[in-house]
Amino acid sequence: MLLNSLLLALRSIRRNLMRSFLTVLGIVIGVSAVITMVTLGNGATLAVQSQIASLGTNLLQVRPGQRMGPGGGSGAPAFKDVDADAIAQQIGGILAVAPEARTSATAVAGGRNWTTSVLGSTNAWLQTGSWTLAGGREFTGDEQRVGAAVCLIGQTVRRELFGAGADVLGERVRVRQFSCEVVGVLASKGQGAFGNDQDDLVLLPLKTLQRRVTGSTRVPTLLVSMQDGSDPERVKSSLTELLRERRKLSESDDDNFNVLDTKQLADTLSGTTRVMTTLLGAVAAVSLLVGGIGIMNIMLVSVTERTREIGLRLAIGALEREVLMQFLIEAVVLAALGGLIGIVLATGASVVLSKAMGIPYVFHPGVNLLSFVFSAGIGVLFGFFPARRAARLDPIEALRHE
Repeated sequence: MLLNSLLLALRSIRRNLMRSFLTVLGIVIGVSAVITMVTLGNGATLAVQSQIASLGTNLLQVRPGQRMGPGGGSGAPAFKDVDADAIAQQIGGILAVAPEARTSATAVAGGRNWTTSVLGSTNAWLQTGSWTLAGGREFTGDEQRVGAAVCLIGQTVRRELFGAGADVLGERVRVRQFSCEVVGVLASKGQGAFGNDQDDLVLLPLKTLQRRVTGSTRVPTLLVSMQDGSDPERVKSSLTELLRERRKLSESDDDNFNVLDTKQLADTLSGTTRVMTTLLGAVAAVSLLVGGIGIMNIMLVSVTERTREIGLRLAIGALEREVLMQFLIEAVVLAALGGLIGIVLATGASVVLSKAMGIPYVFHPGVNLLSFVFSAGIGVLFGFFPARRAARLDPIEALRHE
């Protein structure tokens, strides 16, 4: 019975091929939109998590001021490089601590110039940010202590000043009024969590930056990398207590610095992208309901067109449930076919858009299966009323229908 009903449904769909295609178009658009939105959303979430992780593992960023952002540190005293030493020595569970100061400057080499970010720090900065060297070496202890004219450069700076893949070790780069020797090249990291190019930088020893570039001993940022398995809350609490003591804050004084946990930042941004993905998926799912209404409309037209056929079947002994099953299966086949086409289109669109947007393509079998089942359910929901109407036709009146 089910096989015969399925064959009758396929025959009816083939008989009106163009109308059937236009009928399932709403389902196709709905399914493909839902899957594409969810897939791109999952890819964006993964990209955000990866970019945050590129900042460093178990990383805390400590900055002056009561909040992050422009103006957040106004009036608050900056840190000193000895604060980093104190944190590393007095707090347990710390992997590395790096003071960081940065400015923007034009780097010049070989008649070419490039405006880039110039950072001053220690070798611990490489460890806190999970940086590796593509060539060359780190700073020596003496170079860091005396503020020698040496530097490490990122891949973007190498490409813009010397050309991609050029051997730059031993070359000279002029930053503002002084020239430094390139002793190492950083491995590429790509785009950062906030859309910045992480490879567009020149790294100097902290004292070199302070004495020869900025002329200031201010340290705006302390980067604290925690050991795996350490308790972040305990480390943050100990860090806060130590900094309050070193900055001579009384119990009644508010903290004049803030501590940002990059893991919390990653969770917040990931949660935001997941909410947006759910919202976009829900909006796209509305088109599935529109497609279901289209199926019901065409099925009602089909019942009217085939009234005499239905009356003949009922007159020669077909049961109401058999007629009901025939039209219900036809509606489900239309919806399921639209769902399959939508999945194929969504997969192709997701792959293309993921590459265009620079985010990873994440195949989610559960979303694809759920979309297909939902589209078939739309066929049952919106096909039941026309099928029931067909099954309840009076055979005599149906045979008289013109």
